Amino acid sequence: MKKLLWLTAAIVVGSGAQTAVLAQGGPPAANVRVAKAMVRPLAPQSIVAGTVISRNDARLAAEVTGRLLEVAEVGTVVTAGEPVARIEDTSIRLRKNELEAEVERAQARLKFLENEEKRYEQLAESNLAAATQLEETRSDRDVSRGDLRVAKSRLAQLEDQLSRTLIIAPFGGIVVERLMMPGERVENGRNIVRLVDQQHLEVIARAPLEYYPYVRRGQRLQVKTGSTSTTGTVRTVVAVGSEKTHQFELRLDIEANGFPVGQTVRISVPTADERTALVVPRDALVLRPEGISVFVVDENKQARKVVVTTGIDAGDDIEVSGDLVDGDTVIVRGNERLRPGQTVSIMQG
Repeated sequence: MKKLLWLTAAIVVGSGAQTAVLAQGGPPAANVRVAKAMVRPLAPQSIVAGTVISRNDARLAAEVTGRLLEVAEVGTVVTAGEPVARIEDTSIRLRKNELEAEVERAQARLKFLENEEKRYEQLAESNLAAATQLEETRSDRDVSRGDLRVAKSRLAQLEDQLSRTLIIAPFGGIVVERLMMPGERVENGRNIVRLVDQQHLEVIARAPLEYYPYVRRGQRLQVKTGSTSTTGTVRTVVAVGSEKTHQFELRLDIEANGFPVGQTVRISVPTADERTALVVPRDALVLRPEGISVFVVDENKQARKVVVTTGIDAGDDIEVSGDLVDGDTVIVRGNERLRPGQTVSIMQG
């Protein structure tokens, strides 16, 4: 019986001590992360679909006729100036040898006539017949010079054709398609491979014409797909709409940071003029059946609950109105179980 009374007394004393502690200090400090509420320019936005494309996407064609000897495999990464295919050049090389011989013959003929011209110039001073021969030699010399220029021109054309038996990548990229295979005969102008530049990307999108006044070159818009998000810079706005779709085209430059060519993305397009608004991170919102609120850290490191009304969506931020001002510290992590007046401990990093 004495033991039972002792346990009861201990429980009462312990409970009283705990009550005293809670009465003196309240709930323990909650670890939270914070951000700043800020005023910044903001505009209502609408989401439109876009597609990631390459700034350089080309089907490389043959420029001479012949049999294909080599074609780069799909997936081959090449730099600008590297060959992606090779065409047989045997007949062109043989013709080149023939023209080189013609050039040599024309040069020899011209040299002979120039020497003859000098000899007849000396004889023409005292011999009338030599003067007539001098004029004839000069005429033959001029014809020979023309023949040499023609031969050199034909040789240069053939050397150009020979260089075109190698199909060279005009830009760095990856071979994504083989349109012809080694062993096939190609004609001039026939497509052989498709080459795509994966480093210089852009997004092409179409938006309703009523949004056109609010989209300008140089503007930065959010581009998102799934968990990947970035910003793109408006490079081109085509102010021509279709009678059927009533849409205009816009193109945005983006960094090659994980968007594959052909990826469908969502673009936030402004639908009205910008205005200044107070925004907080979306994570600062506490959603309850009775309404939406945020917790503000006051000068005593205590959480103050502020009921807010949301407005324009701004990506990771959102417009709010309520008892908040620019520069207020709002809680973005650890706010789910906070109670008004609870002391908080701000985590760094």
